Amino acid sequence: MTAVSFNLQPLKLHFAKCVFDKHWSGNDVRVFKSIRTKMMQDNVLRWGVIGCGSVTEVKSVPAYQQTDGFEVYAVMRRNHELALDYAKRHNVSHVHKSAEALISDPNIDAVYIATPPDTHLEYALAVANVGKICCIEKPLSPSFEESQQIYDAFEKRKIPLFVAYYRRSLPLFNAIKEVVDSGKIGKVRHVAWHYCRPASELDRSKEYNWRTDKNIATGGYFDDLASHGLDIFAYLFGDYSDAKGIGCNQLGLYSSYDSVSATWQHKSGVTGTGVWNFGSYTRVDEVIVYGSEGEIRFSIFRDQDAQVVTPTDVFELQHPYPKHIQKFHVENMQSALLDNKSHPSTGLTALHTSWVMDKILNKIA
Repeated sequence: MTAVSFNLQPLKLHFAKCVFDKHWSGNDVRVFKSIRTKMMQDNVLRWGVIGCGSVTEVKSVPAYQQTDGFEVYAVMRRNHELALDYAKRHNVSHVHKSAEALISDPNIDAVYIATPPDTHLEYALAVANVGKICCIEKPLSPSFEESQQIYDAFEKRKIPLFVAYYRRSLPLFNAIKEVVDSGKIGKVRHVAWHYCRPASELDRSKEYNWRTDKNIATGGYFDDLASHGLDIFAYLFGDYSDAKGIGCNQLGLYSSYDSVSATWQHKSGVTGTGVWNFGSYTRVDEVIVYGSEGEIRFSIFRDQDAQVVTPTDVFELQHPYPKHIQKFHVENMQSALLDNKSHPSTGLTALHTSWVMDKILNKIA
């Protein structure tokens, strides 16, 4: 890719802070310094990708490759032959046979962990240990406890940590946030999300699927999908203060929950309810934000306009999703790392989402 010039002064300042941070050892500083020095010389941040599953084919990795200043330098997956095939199709120059080899590769500055959630803790701690920047696929981990361990590891050493809750960076949801913050629908009182769909062919076949294995995802598809909406609600309405829920398995097709219902409250006073069922007749994905002077209707997953209703007007928010849906999330990481701008989805925000998920599933008091 073509190298471009960036304002790298924030990196120098960040490094200077790290040098004097009491948590950093001499080796930590040397590792971080070598990364920063190479970035300043090359004007390129080189990423290694652990896991080459479906999410990386279109949603994420092409976005990294198309972002100025980023290069996907190497990939790794457990099946090395499939990793070689992936690298060939995506024009990635290096393939590692193990996560350990990729993480320790001195040519790699940052690591994107795109594996099933039960491996996030192991890989994330290894990345933190060598002092490299990291982005982790959502959820941060299958539990709040593990998410806390990941967050603490990066926070202790002041290493940037991002989580792929990419809706926080999509123009549609930022347009919704502008409406909420502007007061166009008055004071927000309540948010309700109804999501349901029929059991899939894979579900009915009873073939193994890690997304519905209770040892990896207690809530099943709730863990995989509801986290997106619950995270964006925190972005729109502020942090949660409390949450409760009921989960059960109605169909008996797999070991995790297939039905979850929840109620919660944000610190701002906004209340919320959610229903997620994965064995229904129809498909529904609708969020309604009820305000004192209007409402907003939108979908979490469908690529469609949001509708805003006020006493004097009805209008649409039109922001189609990009082909590579993590495009704006990745570009915001570039701005955060190279231009010292803030990023909406960090380890801290994802930790809070893990907390509310565990509260709904009654995994923590």
